Amino acid sequence: MDNIEKFCEITGSSENIVFFGGAGVSTESGIPDFRSVDGLYNQQYDYPPEQILSHSFFMENTEEFYRFYRNKMIFPDVKPNTAHIKLAELEKKGVLKAVVTQNIDGLHQLAGSRKVYELHGSIHRNYCMKCRKQYDAEFILKSEGIPRCSCGGIVKPDVVLYEEALDDSTVTGAVNAIAKADTLIIGGTSLNVYPASGLINYFRGKHLIIINMSTTPADSRADLLIHEKIGEVFSHIGG
Repeated sequence: MDNIEKFCEITGSSENIVFFGGAGVSTESGIPDFRSVDGLYNQQYDYPPEQILSHSFFMENTEEFYRFYRNKMIFPDVKPNTAHIKLAELEKKGVLKAVVTQNIDGLHQLAGSRKVYELHGSIHRNYCMKCRKQYDAEFILKSEGIPRCSCGGIVKPDVVLYEEALDDSTVTGAVNAIAKADTLIIGGTSLNVYPASGLINYFRGKHLIIINMSTTPADSRADLLIHEKIGEVFSHIGG
């Protein structure tokens, strides 16, 4: 039995699957992983992406933050790919209990997933730092310079920047889902971003599947390791 057959067999016999995903899930929809193209960004910006996407940089260089954010973090025309769609189908069947994602693009929900724990927030939620009024991604995209609320306050994306803590209730929900799962599928993540990647340590189930193009620190713990594109792997799951 090859890896794809084993993947289909495990997902077909599991009753409580949780999917834990990262940037590699969205790259197949055309969203670049900024870590892999630092050179390109350094031609356009005076700072590395990790510095721009930090809380202190947002507070001190808000306009420059938004120049990068609008250009490199919001992709209004992207569509869910096969992995997003198949995961939503598994949830509809009652087999997949939750998606835990490090992505902020909202593509899982766009594909139809309902139980999604967004560890790093979402570009689709933005709020005034002064009055807490909510704004969508289109408002940010169409604004110029620093986006301002009708009250005059600065509008901030509801995404977890470097130096900021994860949302407690989101983490608790993700931990509980992972702890109850009989199968945990990890896909499209190098598992190098903490504290998010530490959540997989709560898994006590039967099958740990890792689908990633490169190696991860958890590879030795997996009972199924697939080094292929995640959309290609999920395409083999029946409708």
